[in-house]
Amino acid sequence: MTTTKSRRSFWPLRRKEQTEETPVQALPDAPPVQDILLGWDIAPNDPLLAYFLHSSGAVELSRLNLDSPALRRLKDEGVVMVVPLVSQGELVGIINIGQRRSDQEYSSDDRRLLNDLAVQAAPAVRVAQLVRQQELAAVERERIETELRVARTIQQTLLPKEVPALEGWDIAALWQPAREVSGDFYDFIHLDNGCLGVIIADVTDKGVPAALVMATTRTLLRAAAERLVAPGDVLARANDVLCPDIPPKMFVTCLYAVVNPASGHVRYANAGHDMPYVRRTAGGIEELRARGMPLGLLPGMPYEEKEIVLQPGDTLLLYSDGLVEAHNAKREMLGFPQLRSLVEEHGGGADLIPFLMQQLETFTGPGWEQEDDVTLLTVQRLAAPEHKDGEPAWRVLGEFDLPSEPGNERLAIEQVMQLAAGVPLTAKQIDRLKTAVGETTMNAIEHGNGFQAEVPAHIAVLATDAMLRVRIVDHGGNQTIPTAETPDLDAKLAGLQSPRGWGLFLIKNMVDEMTVDTDGEHHIVELTLKLEGAGA
Repeated sequence: MTTTKSRRSFWPLRRKEQTEETPVQALPDAPPVQDILLGWDIAPNDPLLAYFLHSSGAVELSRLNLDSPALRRLKDEGVVMVVPLVSQGELVGIINIGQRRSDQEYSSDDRRLLNDLAVQAAPAVRVAQLVRQQELAAVERERIETELRVARTIQQTLLPKEVPALEGWDIAALWQPAREVSGDFYDFIHLDNGCLGVIIADVTDKGVPAALVMATTRTLLRAAAERLVAPGDVLARANDVLCPDIPPKMFVTCLYAVVNPASGHVRYANAGHDMPYVRRTAGGIEELRARGMPLGLLPGMPYEEKEIVLQPGDTLLLYSDGLVEAHNAKREMLGFPQLRSLVEEHGGGADLIPFLMQQLETFTGPGWEQEDDVTLLTVQRLAAPEHKDGEPAWRVLGEFDLPSEPGNERLAIEQVMQLAAGVPLTAKQIDRLKTAVGETTMNAIEHGNGFQAEVPAHIAVLATDAMLRVRIVDHGGNQTIPTAETPDLDAKLAGLQSPRGWGLFLIKNMVDEMTVDTDGEHHIVELTLKLEGAGA
């Protein structure tokens, strides 16, 4: 708006450090005052602004001799006098005055009045600016809080609505973000082979950026799990897709495990996530170690796979670092050793989660401000119920892995007999058990695992008061085990049949019961003997 005779205009200035690229503007989110009053900007490096800031009263523009584009334009707009408004050493506005209607010059009384007005107006203008800034900041905070609430609601829809209900298993989860949105997440994937995929992951950083990366990573892992079987392959595929697009200085730690509900086998791979723990029902804690880089750092990374068997009563604990990296008032960290002790102290199962959260609250003390997201998962294989006739459930005497190398069947026999040393077997049963275990292990090493030393055969020894059972597991579940048929001795001696093929027949006749099962990945052979006095 052009200033005319007798018209006065007030020009507030934005409280902001001016730069070469930043024009002088009014309050935040308001259009530049120049656009309202004059229709143009005063450059921040214009000498006129510095002159106004250090002037002691009303300034007659006709007396200024400055190389100032703004000065020339003010004169062109008809402004003859400017009264700077300075508050606490800061220029907060100016009063522009045009020519008097009488065409007379402004008197010393007029200038004194204008200067008094400036002294009183400047603090009021500054207060008004601060109030307006606070109002705008409050509106902005409310907008951000609303958006974060919506983001949290959306993120919660990406988490499982309920934990899987599997017969013989108890699964529990807790997700407690430190802010409105989280970089932690967990997921369950029901696979076509009847197994359950379990994911826990933690995105570096917090807030909205971490939440966005979390949503992307979840989608990539699900897509990879639908096409690939091995946990290591799933992580490798997700990593390769994530690497080109993940924001700088961000990555994702992740553990992916595949649980076989029928056998208790757990196959897992780890992308730099905190080590899970297994709390054995017989006592003791195992750390599940597997090598692998976090997702999103480098493409083409391999991920080591490991395998365990959860026996009835065992509990698998997965957690994020928000638990172990929590600090108390003395800045002491909870840490892995203390977590391990707490897990060993507890009996396991779903109640382990509220127990750990209670221990965390006790450790950090009252008034603790959560530093990082906390996510906990427990997967427990329930103890087998008693049989209908009152027979006790199977108890685990021990289990072990053997490399798939020729000759290791002898080691299998030795270790099985050591574990079964307290079981009342007759001499004849011992001889038969040794033969059956040796033959079955040899088949697992050769036919199931193809003599791959890095692919182990897993052997477990179980017992009740009436029976002994040896379970032998290999990785050849995609192959069909032939039915144990009675061989034709004459045909074999005549060379009409292969001299091989005696194994299953021999094994079946060495024990009271032999069962063969597969889950699509493993062969599971169980050899059962009835103990002396139980109708053996």
